[in-house]
Amino acid sequence: MTRVAGIDCGTNSIRLLVADCTPETGELIELDRRMTIVRLGQGVDKTGRLAPEALERTFAACREYAAVIKELGAERVRFVATSASRDAENRDDFVRGVLDILGVEPEVISGEQEAEFSFTGATKALTGRDDLAKPYLVVDIGGGSTEFVVGDDHVRAARSVDVGCVRMTERHLVVDGVVTDPPTGAQVAAIRADIEAALDLAAESVPLGDARTLVGLAGSVTTVAGIALGLAEYDSRAIHHSRIPYEAVREISERMLTQTHAERATIGVMHPGRVDVIGAGALILLAIMERTGATEVVVSEHDILDGIAWNAAEEAEPAEPRP
Repeated sequence: MTRVAGIDCGTNSIRLLVADCTPETGELIELDRRMTIVRLGQGVDKTGRLAPEALERTFAACREYAAVIKELGAERVRFVATSASRDAENRDDFVRGVLDILGVEPEVISGEQEAEFSFTGATKALTGRDDLAKPYLVVDIGGGSTEFVVGDDHVRAARSVDVGCVRMTERHLVVDGVVTDPPTGAQVAAIRADIEAALDLAAESVPLGDARTLVGLAGSVTTVAGIALGLAEYDSRAIHHSRIPYEAVREISERMLTQTHAERATIGVMHPGRVDVIGAGALILLAIMERTGATEVVVSEHDILDGIAWNAAEEAEPAEPRP
């Protein structure tokens, strides 16, 4: 058993998982899992650069995570950065800051690597489930990109496309620096057109129609699930492996795109950092279900972060955190 720390830094959030992993048996014992909304991808789609204030929010979270890693004594640390840092001209500033705080260099991985980590994290816990047919289509709806992976016991095909809840919100709903609240029909149609174009790209590499089970990951999906389940507050145990029907996703997507910020903010399971981007995120999920004909989505709280932890545990050489 190896104690590892995995960090997933995306466009909207940065997350930490410290766990004891035994690759030989597939056992993962979670010690600490936390998430901070840092909006690292703020303005990246427009400017091509990471904003100074976004970097500082991210570094503040890294300092908090470094203390947790030290306290729990993780033997190996792996820091993976995804869409926002992949797109930014000044990503070297990000790399230097993380290295200084955590003592490990962030790996700015490709979309295909991101997809494989997501698939591993999501499907290890589904082993032996006779009620879920293979192959799986795992979709990870992030802030800047969405990953599509089809596989059974192993990845068969994967593709990352540049549609995510933050990217779509900033591209189509922000006017003069302010999010349109609620969006107009024309704005929603523009988001939908981008999503459909991205699905066309994904389908060039990934046989979306082959999947028998749709597995959805990340904050947009888990938030939709929490709303569908009628939870008064976020409960990861209730959300994990819940099965949300298409009609519920359609209704929630429509509701999120017609409510005001104040109305969405009153929803108990809604993280404050998702209030402005949940409409776009829910619409991405809805479009995927319509394209694939999925009648339900199986929601997983285990995702790329768990895949990062598994990969760290399987590495031959440990990467020691800075004391």
